[in-house]
Order: sequence, then structure tokens, then C-alpha cells
Amino acid sequence: MADTEYTPPKVWKWESENGGAFANINRPISGATHDKVLPIGKHPLQLYSLATPNGVKVTTMLEELLEAGHSGAEYDAHLINIREGDQFGSGFVGVNPNSKIPALMDHSTPEPTRVFESGSILLYLAEKFGAFLPKDAAKRTQALNWLFWQMGSAPYLGGGFGHFYAYAPVKIEYCIDRFTMEVKRQLDVLDKHLAHNEYFAGDEYSIADIAIWPWHGAVVKGTVYEAAEFLSAHEYKNVLRWTNQLAKRPAVQRGRMVNRTWGEPSSQLPERHDASDFELRTMDKIGGSEEA
Repeated sequence: MADTEYTPPKVWKWESENGGAFANINRPISGATHDKVLPIGKHPLQLYSLATPNGVKVTTMLEELLEAGHSGAEYDAHLINIREGDQFGSGFVGVNPNSKIPALMDHSTPEPTRVFESGSILLYLAEKFGAFLPKDAAKRTQALNWLFWQMGSAPYLGGGFGHFYAYAPVKIEYCIDRFTMEVKRQLDVLDKHLAHNEYFAGDEYSIADIAIWPWHGAVVKGTVYEAAEFLSAHEYKNVLRWTNQLAKRPAVQRGRMVNRTWGEPSSQLPERHDASDFELRTMDKIGGSEEA
């Protein structure tokens, strides 16, 4: 190992300028840093997010619900620029005390319901509209197995592999090796399951697929971290088949655009307040990130 040996101090102290792409928004305390009221649009469902993989889960779910004819799933999607610290505004912290996107407010309930954590939002919407969660008990359990698998696995992929491979100020061999091994193990788990199943709940598209696609699908296609070659993504043929299959769904294509502020201008829709916004989308670039 060529890495400089580090001896942890007896008591850790926060060094605010610790380097890395997200050093300016990382801190060891929670709560609001400034007062800022969240906007409220015309629809009962108000989403506050950014098109990172976690954000794409929810916009894809909402677009899938609309595609399936659930008009009550109409929503406003407000941009939360995490590089600028929008997630630490008092209004956002009131919706999600954890200060992470995405966060949802449902104003159709007697008292507005706050929903945070992407997996919780997916499950909430699936149960609210009776869609994308199998009715059959065994298939429902399988969908939830894979949904919670994704929620537990994503930190190793994003905060682990993604951070040390793409964002850390120094490349640390041990860290990259450690998390590369884990990400490849995850991809192998998925590939073996998809060898015998069209989707994660078997033959039924569900919130499990919606949760996994923006993370692991994006990794094997190289659209996050640009690591497809490094990870030998071509080896995971079943994951690639499934990834490409989902990418053809119109709702997935729309969901990936919402709250997106980087990439090709035609792929960006910083805010979404009506279905017609996809045709009237702005060409402005605001800047953003692939990490949540």
C-alpha cells in the first residue's frame, strides 16, 4: 500500500475544510442553517429534490403513476440545489430533518403529510395509489426485499465507491479496492437474480426496479462516476439487459429529466409543474451533481 498511514486522534475534531467535492455541505451536526420558506405549487403532491439517483427514483415513480392513468399523482417538483445548501433551509428541514433529498409533502391528506427517504416515498406512493407493488403476497414480499436491499446497498455504492473513486481529494488504494469489491459483489447479486427474472419481483415491474435502476443501472452504463470500464460492467449481461429495458420506458425517460440541471440541455427540466413542461423545458444550466 502506498497510502500514507493515518493514526486517528483520541478525540475527533471537525475540520470544516477537509477537501473533496462536497466538503462545503458536509458537517457533523443537523438542523437549519438559514430561514427559507419552501414554495408550494398547484398540485397536492409537492416534491423537493434534485436529479441525483435518489431523486430520480421518486420522479420516475410519479411519472409512472401518471403514465398508468393515476391523475391524482400530478405533482410540482421544486429544485433543491444541494451544492448551494438549499437542503439546510428551515422549510426543507421541516419536511426532512435529515436534510437529504428527496422530500415530499402530500397536501391531499387532512393534515399535510411529510414523507422523506426515497424508499419510504416509493412505498407511500405505491400504497396510496395501489400501483407498482404486487398484490400477491409472495411477490409483494419479494419487491419489498429488493427495495430494502437497495436502500441498504446504495451507501456502499455512492458514499463508498462513488466518493473514493470519483470525488475524494486523494485516491486511496485501500478505500477504492474495498468499495470496488463490494459494488462488484452487488452487481453479481443482481445479475444472478435477473438471469431468471424479468424484474426484481419476478414478472411484475415494481418499486424495486424503480429504486435500483437509477443507481446500479446508471453505474453499469457509466452515467454515474464514469466507472463502467473500471468495474468491467460488460460482465453483468443480465443487469445490462434489464437496464436497457427500463431505459426505454417513457416514464423513466421523463423521470430522469426532472430536477436535472447538468448534461445535455435537452435532458434537463430543472422544475416540473405540469406535464407540458417537458415540451417547454428551459435550456438554462444551473449546475448540479450525480451524488446524493
